[in-house]
Amino acid sequence: MAEKIVIIGSGPAGWTAAIYAARANLRPLVFEGAITEDNRVAGTLPLGQLALTTEVENYPGFPAGDLESYLDHSLEAARRAGMAPHQKEGVSGPELMELMRKQAENFGTRIVTDDIVDVDFTRRPFRLAASNGESVEAEAVIIATGARANYLGLESEEAYKNRGVSACAVCDGALPRFRNKPLVVVGGGDSAVEEGTYLSKFASRVFMIHRRDQLRASKIMAERAMKDPKIEIVWNSHVDEVLGNDREGVTAVRIAGATDGKKRELPASGMFLAIGHTPNTKFVEGKLELTAKKYIKWTVPFRTNTSVAGVFAAGDVADDYYKQAVTAAGTGCMAALDAERWLAGQE
Repeated sequence: MAEKIVIIGSGPAGWTAAIYAARANLRPLVFEGAITEDNRVAGTLPLGQLALTTEVENYPGFPAGDLESYLDHSLEAARRAGMAPHQKEGVSGPELMELMRKQAENFGTRIVTDDIVDVDFTRRPFRLAASNGESVEAEAVIIATGARANYLGLESEEAYKNRGVSACAVCDGALPRFRNKPLVVVGGGDSAVEEGTYLSKFASRVFMIHRRDQLRASKIMAERAMKDPKIEIVWNSHVDEVLGNDREGVTAVRIAGATDGKKRELPASGMFLAIGHTPNTKFVEGKLELTAKKYIKWTVPFRTNTSVAGVFAAGDVADDYYKQAVTAAGTGCMAALDAERWLAGQE
C-alpha cells in the first residue's frame, strides 16, 4: 500500500514538513539520509547543514540560556549521549535539529535512516528507491534535501570547521569569537560582497581574497566593497592554508599569489567561504524541472509546487537566495500544507 506522503531530507524544512503532515493525520514517512562516510565528506549526513554548526543565535524562540535540563527531558538518553555537551548559551545547531526531529516523531512521524537514490515520477503512486535496495510508493512527495556549501578542499579547512571556518556569515558572524577581530572572506561574487559587508559590522577588518584582478560581483556590489573602509580586497590570490591551534581555533590564513606564488599570512580569527552552494538534486535530475543552478524550480508563484503534480520542494534545495534555517522551516510548513490540500483534491 502506498504511503500518503514521503518526505526526503531531514533539515529544518524536512522536519517542519513532517510536523505539519503528521498533525494533519497523513502519517508521514521521512527518509532522513544514511550515516555513511561518503555523506560525512559531502556534508549530507542526517539533520542537515544546521547540525554542522555550533551556536544558533537567529532562530526565534531560543534566547541565551541554559537548556540542559530541557534537552535531557525532551530527548532520549541514547541520542543525548551522542551530542556535544550543552554550552548553556542558548541552542546549538545539533540540539535544535534533534529537538525538531523529536517533535516530528512525537506526532507519529516514521523515520528511515537511509538515502533515496532514485525516483520514478512518471507513474502514480510515485516510486522511490532507497540505497539499501528497497523501494516505497507514495501518493505525494516533499523533497527537502537542502544544499551543501562549497569548500576549498583543504585538510586544514576541514580541521577548523566550526572553530573559525564557516560558510555562513549571517549564521555565525556575530558570535563573540569573531567580534573586533580580523576576518577573511573567500570569493568575489555578490555573495562574497554581502558576506564581507555583513561581517564588517562586527570585525576589526575584513580581508576579501579573490583569485582575479576584478570582482565578479555586480558593479554596485563591487563598489560597495571597495568603498567600505573595513574591507581590504586582496587581488590575484588564493588560500594556501588555514592556520590555528586547538585552544584558539583559527588564528591566521596563509595566502599565495595567483601569478608569482608568493605566500604571506593574514591574521584572522575566522575564514568565511562565499564560493557558492551545491543543491542536493542529483537524484532528481531529468525527473523534475531544475533551475540553471540545479535548484528545484517552484512552478507556481508563492507555492512549493514542482513541475510534477504531487511533488513539492522545501528549503534550500529550492531556495538559492535566503538560505536560512527559519526560511527553510517556513517553506517546510508551506510544502506540507500544499501537499495536504493537493491530496484532498485528488480524493
